[in-house]
Amino acid sequence: MKKISSYIICVSLLIGFQSCQNGFEELNKNPFSPTEVLDGPLFNEIISSLRLGHNRQLYVHNEKLYNATQQGALTAEIFPNVTIGTEDLWQNYYRALGNARELERRFSEEIDDPEIVHNVKAQVRIIMAYKTFTMTDLFGDIPYFDAGKAFDDIDNLRVAFDDQEEIYKSLIEDLEWASKHIINAGNPVTASGNAMETFGEFDTFFNNNWSKWIKFSNSLQLRYLMRVYEKDPEYVIPKISELLSSGASFLATDEDIVMHPREQNWDNWGVNWSFREHNKLRLGTTMWNFMTENNDVIDPRLNIFFETNNEDKWVPFPQTNNDNAEQSGGEPYQPSRRDASYFNKGQDNIYANFNYYLIRDNQDIPEIIMTSAEVKFLLAEIFLRGIGTPSDVFLADFNYNLGMFDSQKYWQNTMLNSSIWINNRVELSTGILATVYNHPRYNFMMADSDETRLKMIYAQRWVDSFRQPWEAFSLLRRTNSIPREGDDNQLFRLQYPPSERNNNAENWGIQASKMGADEENIPVWWMTE
Repeated sequence: MKKISSYIICVSLLIGFQSCQNGFEELNKNPFSPTEVLDGPLFNEIISSLRLGHNRQLYVHNEKLYNATQQGALTAEIFPNVTIGTEDLWQNYYRALGNARELERRFSEEIDDPEIVHNVKAQVRIIMAYKTFTMTDLFGDIPYFDAGKAFDDIDNLRVAFDDQEEIYKSLIEDLEWASKHIINAGNPVTASGNAMETFGEFDTFFNNNWSKWIKFSNSLQLRYLMRVYEKDPEYVIPKISELLSSGASFLATDEDIVMHPREQNWDNWGVNWSFREHNKLRLGTTMWNFMTENNDVIDPRLNIFFETNNEDKWVPFPQTNNDNAEQSGGEPYQPSRRDASYFNKGQDNIYANFNYYLIRDNQDIPEIIMTSAEVKFLLAEIFLRGIGTPSDVFLADFNYNLGMFDSQKYWQNTMLNSSIWINNRVELSTGILATVYNHPRYNFMMADSDETRLKMIYAQRWVDSFRQPWEAFSLLRRTNSIPREGDDNQLFRLQYPPSERNNNAENWGIQASKMGADEENIPVWWMTE
């Protein structure tokens, strides 16, 4: 890969503004100027930004999203300062966006044979599409098209918020371009015979597996096209049709997209810290009632997601009408207690808690970006509803069952691949798993209507996304048809972080006025009534 250095003049121009900006420029300027930085390390910084932030997990996932999706139960609300988590999200994203803008600028300077940078340009577009979709799904409209460009033009220091619809459709175009322009070869060359640039060893995500980059891009298109289907079916249908009719490849079994600490040489201390410090998430009655029958576990994933209370009993926390419920204490997520004595969760831990190993193993438990099971469930919905293709309940059933298989396998392997998971470690046979698929609650063809089958698909996506509460949150808002107890969800988005209100006040004010208010109950664009 050729050596490219960058010395950005505007850093010196920004010095005079430092005293009053409170770090705002850090989101927009080139963070590496004037240091010489190669493309590969810069790209690797973007890959590293996919790791979940400590504060994002504690204040957003644990305090807000698990309770909203009812994948877990919040026994007490003790961390109301969610802005600490939204600041984490905001800072992480805009630093990565600034790095991506710098790479884009470098790619644009390749004029002799522009195809040379097609593969690396596609990689950047795919990763940033995923990150941008995540941000706009959580917040709604965000600064995007001119954001991260202040090192090119100081007028871009404070930029306007862009419509979520425009962002979405631009990102879909980026993914389409990426899928069509990646040259899938061991040593890719352009049409002129020139060797294409790669990030080499700095592609710690897929290790230059171009086929997997294409599959990831196509699978992301499925996810986000289906997210906006109810809002804009005329836009979605022909694009789904093209993906299916063109023979586009999607993620297959065992091709789950994850950030893996051991394989990528990092330690995931954030997840245990967030659960240990928070300590208020437990198994709720919604998940318990869905995965059991007459208090008997019917889905082995329950034993991977959760564990019994301190008395070795399955006691879920009531999801609703819980004002008078006894509060749970103990220290089920505390390594100093559990590592020394696994079964000692603290006398006051009266409710079943999240599985200790799942949130303790900082090396072998990956952070999920997208599972192959999700892709199967997306295809099951597409074939059931006939979106861009004739409706076919048998193809829907086929993909639904593949999704069930992939999900069970993924979570089984998560447990089996953990080097510290030594208690309650049970490998299930294919025969036992078959009994799960054939249970009336899970058996697709035994359902009495397509409406019921659709809810079954959504329910399985909800279960599979257990460690992706942000994805379950989007599924909830899009469908309002996942397992739920009590009142309808009223959390529709996250408020913009205080730094944006303070440092981009004029544009934030315009955006808040456009929305009616910067509040959590304001629907995002793709939500329908």
